[in-house]
Amino acid sequence: MRSFLSNLIQNKPDAVNINELSQFAYSDSQKFWYEQAAGGSLDGLSAEQKMALTPKAQRLMTASRPQSVFVKTHNQLATNHGVPFVTAEETVGAIYIVRNPLDVAISYANHSGISIDESIDFMNNPAADTPEDAYKMPQSYGTWSNHVTSWQKFNPRYLHFVRYEDMLLKPGKTFSGVVKFLGIKVPKNQIAKAIKQSSFKVLQNQEQKEGFSERPDSADRFFRSGKAGEWKTVLSPEQVTRIVDAHHDHMEKLGYLP
Repeated sequence: MRSFLSNLIQNKPDAVNINELSQFAYSDSQKFWYEQAAGGSLDGLSAEQKMALTPKAQRLMTASRPQSVFVKTHNQLATNHGVPFVTAEETVGAIYIVRNPLDVAISYANHSGISIDESIDFMNNPAADTPEDAYKMPQSYGTWSNHVTSWQKFNPRYLHFVRYEDMLLKPGKTFSGVVKFLGIKVPKNQIAKAIKQSSFKVLQNQEQKEGFSERPDSADRFFRSGKAGEWKTVLSPEQVTRIVDAHHDHMEKLGYLP
């Protein structure tokens, strides 16, 4: 999605390099913005004091450019120490991307260098989060269902829901819907061009040739497979049951039940 939007808006002859995506769309977990908000190092600040910097950090993000600013988040739509992870006053709208949890279990296991069973444990954990490190702030997820439910509370007028599978199977319709939601007026051939420039194969080839700065040390590749339905040949019946039992209702609503 970041690659598509970057290619669409910049409209360059060649595909935007994946290592430039973080310059186009910020991450809300980037510690850099919190350090700017604090006026220096975060050392010595408590978790509560750091979280209190969120509104100012996000204000700095949105004020960094005269045009619209895109920000990536992995957080559930929740609060921490009474402070929202997403500052409403700085947010025009949101594109929420959901993926079949049966495939998420495989993808997250590879991304994090853990077993699929550990990945399922993480997805089923209401307290699931990732800790602060040298470059990122803590991030809060909750269970897969918690995450979906939290974002469904966002004002529906300003929320655009996208299934990962539709990005793969119906790219024209899906990405055109995103463009319409954003109110961007561009010809259809520009949308088609951006879709082509941001295909999984293009991103995968770029990573293979040049590497990807966002690839975690625990993963051999960031753009590993990108397929839908991989769970059918990878997960055991017991693993499928664990996921379906935990997330049945939301999987049914989204068409993900096996």
